[in-house]
Amino acid sequence: MIGLRCARLFDGDTMHHGRRTVVLDGGRIVGVGATDAPVVDLGDVTLMPGLVDAHTHLAFAPGSDIVGDMTSLPREVVLERMREHAGQALRAGITTVRDLGDRDYLAVELRDGSSALPEILAAGPPITTPGGHCWFLGGEVPADRSALADAVAERVARGVDVIKVMATGGSITPGSAAHESQYDFSQLSAIVEAAHSAGLPVTAHAHGGSGIRDAVRAGVDGIEHGTFLTADGAEPDWSTIRELIAARVYVGVTAGRLLTDAPPPPRVLAARAFLPEMQRSGALLVCSSDAGIISYKPHYCLPFGLTDFQQFTELSPAAVLTSVTRLAADSCSVGSRKGRIAPGYDADLLAVHGDPSQDLAVLRDVAAVYRAGVPVELG
Repeated sequence: MIGLRCARLFDGDTMHHGRRTVVLDGGRIVGVGATDAPVVDLGDVTLMPGLVDAHTHLAFAPGSDIVGDMTSLPREVVLERMREHAGQALRAGITTVRDLGDRDYLAVELRDGSSALPEILAAGPPITTPGGHCWFLGGEVPADRSALADAVAERVARGVDVIKVMATGGSITPGSAAHESQYDFSQLSAIVEAAHSAGLPVTAHAHGGSGIRDAVRAGVDGIEHGTFLTADGAEPDWSTIRELIAARVYVGVTAGRLLTDAPPPPRVLAARAFLPEMQRSGALLVCSSDAGIISYKPHYCLPFGLTDFQQFTELSPAAVLTSVTRLAADSCSVGSRKGRIAPGYDADLLAVHGDPSQDLAVLRDVAAVYRAGVPVELG
């Protein structure tokens, strides 16, 4: 048993000012308060739950030829790359990562083979149409209800934590159009029915309005991106947004990135313009990264994008902190044990210099990381 003393404590929802001691035992939090156990004084830091990146791709090397790599590299090379990327994330304070698309179920293998990494939640190869978005990961399934149910069963048998489906096209796949649907309502329903019957959540990559609508109506648990892209911009469908909010579907906003001087493309700005009204209407916006897909999205980038996310969503800094801790954990179906500082929760913790409820940039100034109660060597 050990205590960690801090100057401020963010518990997943609320910032508490004044010295607090979080008591750990056997990889779990057992209390907040006085203890007879040895105490480590972390100094003038904010102690908070470790960050949860709800959308990452450990197999992708930022800035690389993703299609070429995934169709040619030996599995051992890809697995070692994934291990390196996961370690980068952990040292940045990201103690849980949800890998939403890999090759050969390597994220499952990595999850089960190491304790010195973030907790990994694995989807395996995303379900996609033949030649569809991310076909190169090996998850091609025809638009047939029976075949799609079989694809879910295969992933269940391989031990995945979540089912990922490409409801629309995407930008990193040559020849794919992000605004166009790949599966319709009936086909998406077959995936959701099979996954839910096996006790697994479903999250859908969806950019175009019809794809988002069909996925929400099919009963998915999450929408990745949710940009309402058109051929030349973005146009929100408020009827679908109201359905999404009523169903409490999580929306993964992949804003994590290293900040650059280049302004976002007009299409991206159009897709962000309606997010403030969405969050004011009650949408559950989770900030994630989509790490690996482009050079400015390395696997440690989540904390770097939070100031940008706060500005274009008009959330308070404290709400942004919740978005990458408690709410992100809920969206990944691990909210009963991660994303909060409370008795019974995993001792996955991040300590940063300064007060992130006043300045989100201090999340990049890491003082300490604990994974399952064990301090991480920051290097």
